[in-house]
Amino acid sequence: MMLHAQGIHKAYGSLPILKGVDIDVEKGEIVSIVGASGAGKSTLLHIIGTLDKPDRGSVFINGVDVQKLNAKKLSAFRNEHIGFVFQFHHLLPEFTALENVCIPAFIQGKGRSEAETKAKELLELLGVSHRIDHKPAEMSGGEQQRVSVARALINDPSIILADEPSGNLDSENAAALHQLFFDLRNKFQQTFIIVTHNEELARISDRTIHMRDGLVV
Repeated sequence: MMLHAQGIHKAYGSLPILKGVDIDVEKGEIVSIVGASGAGKSTLLHIIGTLDKPDRGSVFINGVDVQKLNAKKLSAFRNEHIGFVFQFHHLLPEFTALENVCIPAFIQGKGRSEAETKAKELLELLGVSHRIDHKPAEMSGGEQQRVSVARALINDPSIILADEPSGNLDSENAAALHQLFFDLRNKFQQTFIIVTHNEELARISDRTIHMRDGLVV
């Protein structure tokens, strides 16, 4: 079991967002989480990704109880085991595609030549090697998102969490990005959990989890 989350509760002030969510995901599975805005999808993704803590409940990733890790160990665990792809690519504007992709590897302590070799391989695999020396402003939206996927993959994470990854892309680029996730799963046995409003992506996923009012329905 790649992910086991049980009894996840989260409130902000007096407003309950998650009301006892259970979710299990196997290694190599592509799971979409769908539901109306305000259903708690992104909050759940942030808790699974250790960016936020639940008020109650437990999260195990690859058998590790992440809530038992102190702040330093949790940060290292996140860097090594979890890749993130967001709706907005969050690439640093002053750095090239290559430099952006290398950043998580540098944080992990990898040397420049090792990090750059892996980054170049990923950019080639994702079809954006011709943008290697370009800054984000010089790339299209689809290219920026592919670079952000390469960045998510650089440390060979156990699980990739994507929050509306195709939300800013036109239908052609969105379809290409979705196909990319399946290609990566087939090539690397990557596990994906994807929050999406895209019905086509939800349809082609291995499994779709529907959320409503802070619960899985």
